[in-house]
Amino acid sequence: MKFNDTPQITGKTLAVLPYYMNDDTLGSRVMEKDREYHTHLSPKNVVDLGCKAHGSDLRGRLSGAQYVTGFSRKTPIAIDTYNKLYFFPTSSPNSNECVWICYNHILYIEKVKTKLTRVHFSNGQSLLVNISYLSLNNQIQNSAVSKLT
Repeated sequence: MKFNDTPQITGKTLAVLPYYMNDDTLGSRVMEKDREYHTHLSPKNVVDLGCKAHGSDLRGRLSGAQYVTGFSRKTPIAIDTYNKLYFFPTSSPNSNECVWICYNHILYIEKVKTKLTRVHFSNGQSLLVNISYLSLNNQIQNSAVSKLT
């Protein structure tokens, strides 16, 4: 397993997922178009670093997006406004189960079970997430609205 302690969110990033390295330590699995790696940083910290690399931080991106869109929960954010990279959380960003998904790369979603949905990305990869189809679809729609504002 490859570890990267300087993760970057780029136009190739598909998702940032929680990854437990042991019982107490939460890291991340970062899916990209052409590779995957792990980091000792939590998904929230990876996303925060991605925001900082583009002139803000996660708290500022969330606050700004909430102000503009009126969304107060699971708010989608623009990590990179220049390249229009939009990510949304599948649960509260403070939750250890939160997955951050890049809106830009979603091809379609598929209901698997009541609270299990498969995200199909434009490059052929897919990801199972513990969220209902309706909730995930709502997150995607909110991200589309965020792109317009």
